[in-house]
Amino acid sequence: MARPVTLFTGQWADLPLSELAPMVAEFGYDGIELACWGDHFEVDRAMAEDDYCEKKRQLLDDTGLQCHAISAHLVGQAVLDNIDARHKAILPDCVWGDGDPQGVNERACEELKQTARAAQKFGVGVVNGFTGSSIWHLLYSFPPVPPSMIDDGFALLADRFNPILDVFGECGVNFALEVHPTEIAFDIYTAQKALEALDHRKEFGFNFDPSHLIWQGVDPVEFIRAFPDRIYHVHIKDAIVTLDGRSGINCSHLNFGDSRRGWDFRSPGRGAVNFEEIIRALNEIEYAGPLSIEWEDCGMERCFGAKEACEFTKKLDFAPSNIAFDAAFDEGKA
Repeated sequence: MARPVTLFTGQWADLPLSELAPMVAEFGYDGIELACWGDHFEVDRAMAEDDYCEKKRQLLDDTGLQCHAISAHLVGQAVLDNIDARHKAILPDCVWGDGDPQGVNERACEELKQTARAAQKFGVGVVNGFTGSSIWHLLYSFPPVPPSMIDDGFALLADRFNPILDVFGECGVNFALEVHPTEIAFDIYTAQKALEALDHRKEFGFNFDPSHLIWQGVDPVEFIRAFPDRIYHVHIKDAIVTLDGRSGINCSHLNFGDSRRGWDFRSPGRGAVNFEEIIRALNEIEYAGPLSIEWEDCGMERCFGAKEACEFTKKLDFAPSNIAFDAAFDEGKA
């Protein structure tokens, strides 16, 4: 049976869900991954209003869309980050408050706990998101970074996320970190270190997204093979390296969509990600969850791109073989 193909709504939060959902169905998607911003999935209302989740489900049912996950990337970013003025633009007012960094961190932790409870109430078993990182700024080791400073960053992950994951466990919901630059885990080694810091507890796994790995030089297939029991959700998103001898992989402070950058995101199938090998690796680990398209391509009209990406992904997906072909040679042997 083919995996459901869904659309992540994070890049479509300018549209109300009542307008977006019929579009997603018309594009050919099986379902939708709801972002916890805009009006797509409002955690405070889900917890305060008895019929909020029921009405949200009814809206999706009316358009024939499934929902397997909600996503709390923006609030999650503020759990570990060193808070500054940038965060005000991405956080709800109830989390930003007066902007005092310690208060923002604390409120983000509480909001993520509430998100687990809202996910349980809505009937989904995965919350995708970010963690932020207190040590991302130490990536380049000059002035020299003592190992103890890195260890402190992962200790902070354990200190802040274990109470959050306790609530996730109580709710029967898993948190899936999207391994990504600026997060505590951004490649295979840091993902391993994050799991170790959290004592490999079941509630913490990964939202696999190859686009954030490939431009770093990390093989996305090797990530799947490294964490076969921790891939809780999958994003289909593409990227391409566009180095021209002028800018480097750090992109010269040039924003996405600027042709002078050293890499950028692309619509699925139009970048450098080898999705064929990814599907084969997902089959090997028996991943049966959704393939959720996070559509982001600054050079393409998004409705055209989202429809094409759905068609690409449905054509791409296939089930593993259930026979060993060479076994036929043994047939009839005495």
